[in-house]
Amino acid sequence: MTDFKKKVLVIDDEEDFCFFVRENLTNSGRFDVVIATNGSRGIKLAETEAPDIILLDMVMPDMGGEEILEKLRENHRSAEIPVVFLTALATRQDTGSETFKKIGDSYFIAKPVRTRELIRAIDYFLGTNA
Repeated sequence: MTDFKKKVLVIDDEEDFCFFVRENLTNSGRFDVVIATNGSRGIKLAETEAPDIILLDMVMPDMGGEEILEKLRENHRSAEIPVVFLTALATRQDTGSETFKKIGDSYFIAKPVRTRELIRAIDYFLGTNA
């Protein structure tokens, strides 16, 4: 059954946030979740774990989300992995009634994020449905 699970890489320095995202996605029975609490580790895990999607915080102490995304796109092993920013910089007012919002070439989900909305967004980006 684990063959059908999608692998999600969460790159976020907020350990409690990562814990709850992992617990909620894993408990859905549909996802395996890998966590990186800094950008450098996230970049390495993107290469070694080959996730189906990456959920990336915008603001972290070692490097910003845009820099991480740039490094992911430069690596042939992670260049095509969908990346969605999870950020407190965008608010629900910014995204309106939408779960996620496209700004420029990137997609953003406002924190705090509800599990059901996060799963719906992952399904959208991976072209899957529960």
